[in-house]
Amino acid sequence: MEILQAEQVSFRYPEEDRDSLHELSFTIEEGEFVVLCGPSGGGKTTLLRHLKRELAPVGTFSGHLTYKGELLSELPAAVAAGEIGMVFQNPDAQIVMDTVWHELAFSMENLGIPPAVMRTRLAEICALFGLEPLLYKSVHELSGGQKQMLNLASVLLLQPKVLLLDEPTSQLDPVAAREFIMALQRLNEEMSVTVIISEHRLEEVLPLADRVLMLEGGRLLADASPRAFVQQAGSASLASRQAYLPAASRLYLALSTEARTAAPENIPLTVREGKRWLLHSKAAGASVVTEAGVCATVIRNNPAANPGAGLPATVSREESAAASGTAAPGKAVAEPAAYPPNPFSQARKDESPVKLPASSAETLLSCREVTFRYDKEGQEVLRKLTLALKRGELLAVMGGNGAGKSTLLHVLGGLMKPQRGRAELSKGITTGLLAQNPLLYFSYDTVIEELQHMAQYAGLSTEEAGREIDALLEVFQLRGVLKSHPHDLSGGQQQQTALAMMMLLKPEVLLLDEPTKGLDPAAKDRLAALLQQLRGQGASILIVTHDVEFAAKHASRCALLFDGSITAEGTPAEFFSSNYFYTTAVNRMVRDILPQALTMEDVIRTWSGSAHRS
Repeated sequence: MEILQAEQVSFRYPEEDRDSLHELSFTIEEGEFVVLCGPSGGGKTTLLRHLKRELAPVGTFSGHLTYKGELLSELPAAVAAGEIGMVFQNPDAQIVMDTVWHELAFSMENLGIPPAVMRTRLAEICALFGLEPLLYKSVHELSGGQKQMLNLASVLLLQPKVLLLDEPTSQLDPVAAREFIMALQRLNEEMSVTVIISEHRLEEVLPLADRVLMLEGGRLLADASPRAFVQQAGSASLASRQAYLPAASRLYLALSTEARTAAPENIPLTVREGKRWLLHSKAAGASVVTEAGVCATVIRNNPAANPGAGLPATVSREESAAASGTAAPGKAVAEPAAYPPNPFSQARKDESPVKLPASSAETLLSCREVTFRYDKEGQEVLRKLTLALKRGELLAVMGGNGAGKSTLLHVLGGLMKPQRGRAELSKGITTGLLAQNPLLYFSYDTVIEELQHMAQYAGLSTEEAGREIDALLEVFQLRGVLKSHPHDLSGGQQQQTALAMMMLLKPEVLLLDEPTKGLDPAAKDRLAALLQQLRGQGASILIVTHDVEFAAKHASRCALLFDGSITAEGTPAEFFSSNYFYTTAVNRMVRDILPQALTMEDVIRTWSGSAHRS
């Protein structure tokens, strides 16, 4: 039974010259799990806001949106508010009360739910999300991830039939994001809640989806099952879609000779399926996968094997033994192919995308034995923390929600003074801090005004300002929204606008809090290119991030913040290859064969190198 339907839906914001949504038509069945994907500014947030009637933006609307056969605009207020819930992209935009307890009770009080029922629901939801220790805390003490979990819990207290989510995991650490997605899966499967989730990070959600809707430029470009969507992305004309796919699917499309012709049900989506595909390819007759030639041996040496056909339901003990080089009792292991030693570890060290300046050993920003707490008698957020940022490096600091990463940035940026220890900035060095919430940086009515006033504040001449702004508009793809109000932009476009504003200050030390939040894959690549260019010019960059793939691909050093201090640090290969959750999907897939391979590029580079030497 259909629960939501769109018929020729179009929408245009005031004073815009194009539609943000253009003639969208689709039907969503009750209990479906639907993923919305596509570039930033493609219309995903605008569509979700129209499905949540109370949040529909101001502008010109045409077409029909119905809920269970009734026009959304004609639903009773209690039904619209209670049965269709939404979790925003920016957690601060959704919280209205001062404490966690009051925030949880707020929506139920507004709908007149009896106190006894409220208490029962609160007890249930707090147990589900582990919120009991936070009940009496101020919402201002919560991390971004904790606020997002609070927002989801608040919506679920109304027991909605449809749950709309706008990039809900963008501020969650890998462990919390996985738990969040698992909670959505349980709600969908056990309670038949219809889930419509907008995401750029599809590693976890695409395997759970019934359907994928892709929006670009306000148009519906794809409406397919996840595996059919992957197969479509394998064609040359739709190759740009591959950046949105899970790692297993991207690896499959890159290395399989049968990707375009395989049955959709045989296309891997998860790490487990990707690993099974590699093992099955070997078991079908290819040479034993060796450390040097993981995929070269599987695919290149045996084109007759059908990597896409017949994914096994389980991985046999013999297959696992063969992959690890040990035999199960009574089984012989084939002789490994003769390949030279694995070139990966040395290649990664020597192939830095940026030639760092000779002064890269110079420390620009450091802190030693820093201890910080928000209240005199409160818990220590940072405890005897020591960290140094060298010239020309990109340091990625990771850690769980509430670990103190944003606090560390504020201490390093001079916005907070620690109780013990101190942060030191080299003389004459300028810093720029990008906070987690880009809305904090907006004061004017259009994007171009924001940029022009920031250029003026930076002391740039009219000619310099025009040149710098023009270059940044190209990097961040903001030309189409220059006359838009910053608050009308998508989350990714807001993030890019705030980044562009900060870049106009030309800081030598950049402190970035979740800079990839809300960015589509292409935007992340452009940001990475800009950061690497700045590194080459001698700038130093410290990013706080939950984006494991971005850190693994672009950071020169990674550090883990835990229990108030830095507990581990090293190069990406050293840091991620020893982790279980804080590592990339590619590493989890191939770590038994290539322990330090973190990205698609690592695997393909090793494969190509092995093929060249064979």
